[in-house]
Amino acid sequence: MIKNQNRNTQLNAFLKKNLGERPFSYQAITSDASFRQYYRVRSESKNFILMDSPANLIDNQPFVGLQHNFEQAGLLVPEILALDLETGFLLLNDLGTEHLADRLQLASRLDDYKAVLDLLPTIAAIPNSKWMKPYDAEFICLEINIFKEWLIEAWLGKSFSEQQSQCWKMLENKLATLMLEQPQVTMHRDFHSRNIMKTTKGWALIDFQDAVSGPVSYDAVSLLRDCYFSLPKAEFSQLLQYNYLTMSKKGLLGDMSLQEYRYYFDLTGLQRHLKAAGIFCRLLLRDNKSGYLNNILPTLEYVRMVGQQYEEFQWLATWLDNEIIPAIQLKLEQFS
Repeated sequence: MIKNQNRNTQLNAFLKKNLGERPFSYQAITSDASFRQYYRVRSESKNFILMDSPANLIDNQPFVGLQHNFEQAGLLVPEILALDLETGFLLLNDLGTEHLADRLQLASRLDDYKAVLDLLPTIAAIPNSKWMKPYDAEFICLEINIFKEWLIEAWLGKSFSEQQSQCWKMLENKLATLMLEQPQVTMHRDFHSRNIMKTTKGWALIDFQDAVSGPVSYDAVSLLRDCYFSLPKAEFSQLLQYNYLTMSKKGLLGDMSLQEYRYYFDLTGLQRHLKAAGIFCRLLLRDNKSGYLNNILPTLEYVRMVGQQYEEFQWLATWLDNEIIPAIQLKLEQFS
């Protein structure tokens, strides 16, 4: 559905201008975790994707700039066929309908993962550009606190005790330090199974507009600790080792051992999954999107698992087990 009649008029005018006289129709296919909406545009001879990204809500320049950066690096990304930055419409080529997420029950799963992990050195080598926002300690902590603000306080209605506040501050400082002391490379930042597509030309990347220069383990965390799919333990271990060897051979890890890489990987994942769980609640409360609620508990399972493995974060695992997860389970019963 188009959000309002005026937007509908603008959308049709954009398509008529760029598709000429050929007849067309369009249908909403998905929206992402922002204000964007996507449509598949069908004409007699060819399909397209229309990205409706309202300019009053979203700055679309990073998408355009980073699309060029990723394409220049030899990565397969949507081609921008036409755009109107004033209104926020972009016409893209249609990459098809098959995402990595659609292939995770196939026997070829491990081969697919390895092929996708092979893209990470190329992404990492993309030069920093003006479209990449600073990914510094302040921003890392801001992301962590999405969990506190939206899940703990806004959704569950809880507040931190003085002791919890002290532990939380320690967690912020520790995670920010560990993320910034890793080799800093270009990262897609949302490199998970729903943002990677299987096409006739190879694996394609979408949703890259938030790319930044950040910790070398981050994109591997996004993929191998996907909020939408949990890898079996043996497969995870095999793929993590494959990722380590791939990045190491390209000189991206310095003299880091596999054990050291796993430590950075786990704690980078702790930061990412706290942020993600908070975002899922923000999508519900701020944007009225309830479709991510079932991903909260699996995402927090990663947090709990890492907390149990590292002594300094065992308080977090205990807190989740005893208080937060039971409260979430009660909340989720309201939506069942």
